[in-house]
Amino acid sequence: MSQGMNGGTVGVETGGNVAGFAELFEKACKASTLERKVVKGKIVDIDDNFVTIDVGLKSEGRIAISEFMASAEKMESKVGDEIDVYIDRYESKSGEIVLSREKALREAAWFDLEKAYNAGTSVMGTIYNRVKGGFIVDLVGAMAFLPGSQVDVRPVNMKDITPLLGIPQPFIILKMDRLRENIVVSRRGILEGANAEERAKVVAALEEGQVVEGVVKNITNYGAFVDIGGIDGLLHNTDVSWKRTNHLSEVLVPGQKVMVKIIKFSKETQRISLGMKQLTADPWDGVDKEFPVGSRIRGKVTNVTDYGIFVEIKEGVEGLVYISEISWKKNVSPMKVASAGMDLEVVVLDVDVAKRRMGLGIKQLQDNPWSGICESFPVGHIFEGTISNIADFGIFVNVVDSIDGMVHLNDLSWDKQKEAELAKYKKGDVVRVKVLEVDPEKGRVSLGIKQLMDSPTASSGSYPELKKGAVVTCVVSEVKGDDGIAVTLAGGVHGFIKKVDLAKDRQDRQVNRFAVGEKVDAKITAIDKTGNNVTLSIKALEIAEEKHVMEEYGSSDSGASLGDILGVAIGKSSSNKTNQ
Repeated sequence: MSQGMNGGTVGVETGGNVAGFAELFEKACKASTLERKVVKGKIVDIDDNFVTIDVGLKSEGRIAISEFMASAEKMESKVGDEIDVYIDRYESKSGEIVLSREKALREAAWFDLEKAYNAGTSVMGTIYNRVKGGFIVDLVGAMAFLPGSQVDVRPVNMKDITPLLGIPQPFIILKMDRLRENIVVSRRGILEGANAEERAKVVAALEEGQVVEGVVKNITNYGAFVDIGGIDGLLHNTDVSWKRTNHLSEVLVPGQKVMVKIIKFSKETQRISLGMKQLTADPWDGVDKEFPVGSRIRGKVTNVTDYGIFVEIKEGVEGLVYISEISWKKNVSPMKVASAGMDLEVVVLDVDVAKRRMGLGIKQLQDNPWSGICESFPVGHIFEGTISNIADFGIFVNVVDSIDGMVHLNDLSWDKQKEAELAKYKKGDVVRVKVLEVDPEKGRVSLGIKQLMDSPTASSGSYPELKKGAVVTCVVSEVKGDDGIAVTLAGGVHGFIKKVDLAKDRQDRQVNRFAVGEKVDAKITAIDKTGNNVTLSIKALEIAEEKHVMEEYGSSDSGASLGDILGVAIGKSSSNKTNQ
């Protein structure tokens, strides 16, 4: 014994203690050489979360019980059993050995898997869990990914593979990456290999035009896949029935036995196109003779759209009543005339067997109100009618039972305030109108109200000064940006002076120098009697006045300047005013 610095006693190690230390040191050295290797261990304890394992080192290791359940392996191990474990790290932060059951199984399996991958042979595995895009497969310890596209030789519903779960079955390894511990497998490759010989026999016996029995395996948006003896063919939507169907699920179900005809077959690509409707006669054959143009028939409405009504006139033959053929009155909604399932009488308008199209009509069942309308309502005819509808662009007036004429916004009044004029009318009012145009082919009658009276510009007796070349005084009613100014003449006649006509000199053509209400003199350059519009020019007036002054008071040959001449003219004008 020896005395310590604080009076304590320090024990001298005995031979036994030295031996114990040497044993621990030897185990530590041994553990360091076993890191990242698979060793045998004995289960010493199992609780709800961990399995404690003794691997013969200075401390025990624990493995989460989830590692035993992370694969298809059942948790059947018990205390005392010896199992393979992987020493991941000798000591964790808590002083324990870090072990892994999953890595031990993977290491044990990896060598055999690489061997099978290089040889192209199959390996056994079990599908046990679904993940995004596919499934997880346990290859006896090593986890692999099975893409959804590699589950079967045909498209399958990812949610409906319950019969395949938990069953050991062979797979082909498509890809292996040991560094990333990534394995991709295929069940489809096994099936294709197993069916190759059988498929070869079936393919050799197939030919276009052959009728065979098949089983519906899967239905998609574009068709159904049918198994015709180990090989699938596509039954497209358009080849199921001569009738139009909204979806194949209305006529087919998976597992249903059907008779189909091979309508197209390529031995090189082994793509097969099948048909069901080809087993029956084409209902369109002879339709043009059975239902000639002009014949009246009854059919069943199969669909109603915004543009027309589909009517089935016989099994597999549909025609269309286009919206313009529903009524002699324009823009009648198909929904107001027919509904799916009702019987409807129609007239055949045209038949195109090659394009499988038939044009039908309903309005042809009634007398054409446009016949003789030109005689009953000639251009210039004045009559009273009831307003049937009002739109932003004008009003509709009933001409006869199913024909409306339109009074356009511009034909309501000679006044420029068109919207205010439109607001004066309401549906049901009786108005007096004048026929402006009748076009039976386009189904159009144009009417006018303002044409019942002469335009202000046409009333030369009331306003004799409104003639081309006349000089008038007008009032600015609107300044229109850089376009020019709108003016009002006597009698409410509307006029317009373009920017280029505001002055002779360019620098005086600013639109903003005019104000609403200001009076200006201008010369009339054009008159539109139908539209109550007058075009004027201040520039033309200035040029005319300058020409007059030059002619009366001097000429360019006299040597006098225009300023001198204008000065004399102004002086003479002033003198005349003084004498008066």
